[in-house]
Amino acid sequence: MISKQSNTIFTKRVKPNLSIAQIINMSMGFLGIQMAFGLQNGNASRILANLGADVHELSWFWLVAPVTGLIVQPIIGHMGDNTWSPLGRRKPYFLIGAVLCAIGLVLLPNAASVTHMIAANVLLLAVIFLAMMDFSVNIAMEPFRALVGDMLPKHQGTLGFSIQTILIGVGAVIGSEMPNWLTKLGVSNVAAEGYVADNVIYAFYVGATVLIVSILYTIFTTKEYSPAEFAEFEGGKDVLEEPSKFSDMFRDFANIPNLMKKLGIVQFFSWFALFTMWVFTTSALATHHFGLSPQDTKSVDFNKAGDLTGHLFGLYNLFAIPFAFLLTPIAKAIGKKQTHALALASGGLGLISMYFIKDTSMLWISMVGLGFAWASILAMPYAMLIDAIPQRKMGVYMGIFNFFIVVPQIINGVFGGPIVSKLFGNMAIDYVVVGGACMLLGALITLIFIKSQEESPKEIEEEIQQVHF
Repeated sequence: MISKQSNTIFTKRVKPNLSIAQIINMSMGFLGIQMAFGLQNGNASRILANLGADVHELSWFWLVAPVTGLIVQPIIGHMGDNTWSPLGRRKPYFLIGAVLCAIGLVLLPNAASVTHMIAANVLLLAVIFLAMMDFSVNIAMEPFRALVGDMLPKHQGTLGFSIQTILIGVGAVIGSEMPNWLTKLGVSNVAAEGYVADNVIYAFYVGATVLIVSILYTIFTTKEYSPAEFAEFEGGKDVLEEPSKFSDMFRDFANIPNLMKKLGIVQFFSWFALFTMWVFTTSALATHHFGLSPQDTKSVDFNKAGDLTGHLFGLYNLFAIPFAFLLTPIAKAIGKKQTHALALASGGLGLISMYFIKDTSMLWISMVGLGFAWASILAMPYAMLIDAIPQRKMGVYMGIFNFFIVVPQIINGVFGGPIVSKLFGNMAIDYVVVGGACMLLGALITLIFIKSQEESPKEIEEEIQQVHF
C-alpha cells in the first residue's frame, strides 16, 4: 500500500535513542540471513563441484548472487521507501524474502534428487535454486540496512551497524560451522557420485529453520515508525511530497552523494577480494594445502578441504564479533576512515598469509585479520554514509550503494575463472593472494580519498555510552 500525499504539517521532533535490546530485536533477522549466506559461502562451490562443475566454472556459477543483488536491492529499497502496510514499511519484505530463501535452502543441496524426479540437468537446476536463494535473501537483506537509518538517530548509526555486524557474525559462524559440527556428530561428509554429502544437506535444513524463526522474531518485536512520525522527523514536511515512480531510481542514482562515490571505490576492491575468497578457498586449500590435483573434486580429502573452508569462514566471522564491539571506541580514538583502513589492511594481509601458512591448523591466524576486515566492511562504510543520505531516500540509496558491492563480484565472476585457469594453472591460491592485494589497495584508497567525517564530541560520547548491556 503506497502512502498518499498529505497536506498536514507536523511539528519537528528528534528520533529517540533506542536501547541495546531494541536494536538487537530489530536486527535479529540478520542472524538468520547471514546463517543462510554462511552456508552458501562455505558450501556452494563444494556443492557445485560435487555435482560436476570444474574449478574454472565456479566463478561463473557464483555470478548468480551479485546479479540478483544488482537488480533486486535498489528496487526493494525504492519500494520500501514508498510503502506502508499494516505490517509496516520494511517488515513485509523481510517475511517474503525469508520464506522464499528457506525454500531455496532446502532445494539447493537436493538438486540431484530433484533432477531424477523431473529429468533436468543437475547443474542447471542447482544454479536455478541458487538464484532463487539469492533473489529472496536480497529481498530480506536490503530492508535491514534501511531499517537502521529509519529507526536510529544518526549518532547511533555506528552502534546500530555494529550490533548488526555482531549478529551477522553469530549467524555466519553457525552457518559456516554447521556441516563440520554435524560431521563430528556422526553425519556423513562423503558424497556419493553426483550427490551432496548428508552433513551439508542437513545443515541447510537447520539454516532454513533458523532463518524463518529469526525473521519472525524481528517482525513481532519491532514496531516501525509511521509515515506521520517520519514526517515529524523530517522537520514538518508532508508525509510524501509527491507520488514516487520507479523511474525516480535513475534520478536518485544520478544524484548520489559524493561521499558514496568515494566509498564505492573502496567497496569495489573490498568485495572483489571477498568474492575471490568465497569462491576459490576450497580449491585453494585442496590444491595448495592438501596437495590434490585441480581435477579432484570428489575424494575424501577434497571434502575435508570443503569442511575446512566452512571452519575457516566460521572463524573469521567469530573473530569479527569482538572486533564489532571495538569499532565504535576505535573510531572515536583514531577516526572512522582510519579504523576502516586499518581493518582492510589486516584483511589483505590475512588473505596473503594463507599462501605462506602451510600447516592447516595454523590458518586461524589468517582469519584474525579477515575477521577485523569483515566487521568493518559490514559497519563502517554505512556508518560513514548514513549522514549523507536523505531520510526519505534511505532504502533506495542503500540499494544503490549495493551496486558497489555486486559490480566487483560480477567482474570477478566473469574473469576470475579464466584467470585461475589460464594464468595460474588452476592453482587457486595464487588468485587468493590477488584478492589480498586488492584489499590492501582498498585500505590505501580509504586513507587518501575519504575525508574524515566530523561528529560533535557530544554525539560521539552518546554513542559510546550506548555500548553496554
